[in-house]
Amino acid sequence: QVQLVESGGGLVQAGGSLRLSCAASGSIFSIDAMAWYRQAPGKQRELVAGITSGGRTNYADSVKGRFTISRDNAKNTVYLQMNSLKPEDTAVYYCAADPNIILVITGSDEYDYWGQGTQVTVSS
Repeated sequence: QVQLVESGGGLVQAGGSLRLSCAASGSIFSIDAMAWYRQAPGKQRELVAGITSGGRTNYADSVKGRFTISRDNAKNTVYLQMNSLKPEDTAVYYCAADPNIILVITGSDEYDYWGQGTQVTVSS
């Protein structure tokens, strides 16, 4: 089993920045794929960004150039640096983890492990 704990959400004005963190614990040796997803009220969950243990990344078109995903394998932590935030970025952001790096490459959301979510609110 793997436990994921997100932190760093909050309220920010449009154009501002936030950094989300997700710390993994438990059977972390099996985790090669990590990702951030988000879900806004009334909308489906969508990929934000994913990263493999080797550093390969995949971003949603809507966040390219504004968000950066990174990972510290020694700390078993994945980060999401969000810059130039827009009101449409408002959502609950979830961290996900899985042994299968194909999920990062394809953008599939079939991750085995999910965090509890952290709220990001961007005011206009």
